[in-house]
Amino acid sequence: MNIIVKLKETCISVVPIILIVLLLNFTIAPVGAASLIRFLSGGILVILGLTLFLVGADIGIIPIGQKAGAALTAKRSLFILVSAAFAIGFFITIAEPDVQVLAAQIVSVSPSVPKTPLIMAIAIGVGFFIVVGLLRIVFNISYNWLLIIFYGIVGVCAFFTSAGFIGLGFDAGGATTGPMTVPFIIALGVGVASSKGGALNRDSSFGLTGMASIGPIMAVLILGIICAGETSSSDMLELESDDIAGFLHLVPGVAKEMFSSLMPLAVMFLVFQFTLIHMPPHQVAKMIKGLIYTYIGLVMFMTGVEGGFMPVGFAIGSMIGGLSYSFVLIPIGLVLGAVVVCAEPAVWVLNEQIEEISGGHIKKRFMQVSLSVGVSVSIGISMLRVLTGISIWYFLIPGYLIAMILTFFTPKLFTAIAFDSGGVASGPMTSTFILSFTLGASAAAGGNPVTDAFGVIAMVAMTPLITIQLLGLIFSRKTKEADRRKADV
Repeated sequence: MNIIVKLKETCISVVPIILIVLLLNFTIAPVGAASLIRFLSGGILVILGLTLFLVGADIGIIPIGQKAGAALTAKRSLFILVSAAFAIGFFITIAEPDVQVLAAQIVSVSPSVPKTPLIMAIAIGVGFFIVVGLLRIVFNISYNWLLIIFYGIVGVCAFFTSAGFIGLGFDAGGATTGPMTVPFIIALGVGVASSKGGALNRDSSFGLTGMASIGPIMAVLILGIICAGETSSSDMLELESDDIAGFLHLVPGVAKEMFSSLMPLAVMFLVFQFTLIHMPPHQVAKMIKGLIYTYIGLVMFMTGVEGGFMPVGFAIGSMIGGLSYSFVLIPIGLVLGAVVVCAEPAVWVLNEQIEEISGGHIKKRFMQVSLSVGVSVSIGISMLRVLTGISIWYFLIPGYLIAMILTFFTPKLFTAIAFDSGGVASGPMTSTFILSFTLGASAAAGGNPVTDAFGVIAMVAMTPLITIQLLGLIFSRKTKEADRRKADV
């Protein structure tokens, strides 16, 4: 049964995180019995919520995106495609839980950053670059050169923006592609690419998420230029009480937020149903069932994350950052990075679609290992930045240069997958647990959270660009060797 398989997968993913927190609690970072109970309750909700989310995405969100993408392309109207794509990107991003969480944390530590313009800028950026990504598929434009051109523009914007906005901008690029946005974007890209047929379909099916991730970065950096001022750090977030009552009080607010998150999808589904896709009643009923599963799963997942994972992450980070041997943050960060990415909902969606599109040649487990290695390194580097205050530029510039150079040698499919993976790896677990952990560590270590802690999502989004492309080089070499052996026989 599909739901049993999903439950087993999510248990394998989330339980290691729980074990790490338990180990830290009973050794160097005791958070107390009440907080620990709250964290464990949150862990159960995360497992159950992630399971329902993945089942709902399979039968509801992904088919809607695929059918809508194929129908938009079949209309042969560039205006309809562009208009619908921008609207989809804009409204889904405004409702994206990760964006709301990130914006709230940014404003909490830096009130000089305007929240509403920040969210609107991110949404416009996503909408615009989804359009760019779909036009790339329709007109068969080189993905490599688009990446080089637009990241070059990002570099110019970053040079002129305020220092505090650099980490925020790259964090926004990673956080935007979360559990609500990614499944629909991926499915939309697959739907449009399916109309091309053949190998071109396979190579074009990925890359839309990676392209969409550029928009928020550029938009926030431009916002920093317009604001023309340094972001300033204020007091950290006031955490909720540690008791179960405080935990349960989150449910109504989260339920309302998740309803707002799904409402744009439901409205667009109705519009597409009556104007484009015209599915039979039994398929409509199945997709509505999927949306209901997705809603319940997201409510449980985000309640568990915000009520258990985020406050405990902040508390543990504060305790470890305040130790005389705070250097242990680095190995702890390496371990956390390796396991936290496994709990990201969008990562599972992407890996499953990669295995399906590649005909089983690219296995989920290889993708997961590559992502875990990349994210592990990124969190470790982020902890080093917290302890030393090293500018994020020393890592972003060489990292993106290496990623861009690899695009000329890596198979096109893997390049597109790599830039998609950079976006999905930095999802709700990163923007809540990891970011809170880093904010707590930075505050306790006496650093500036705006420049030292923000940027951790950016690092998580960058390293998979390199590791997945390296996996592509290895895959390509092994494929050529296998073909050569067959030819010799």
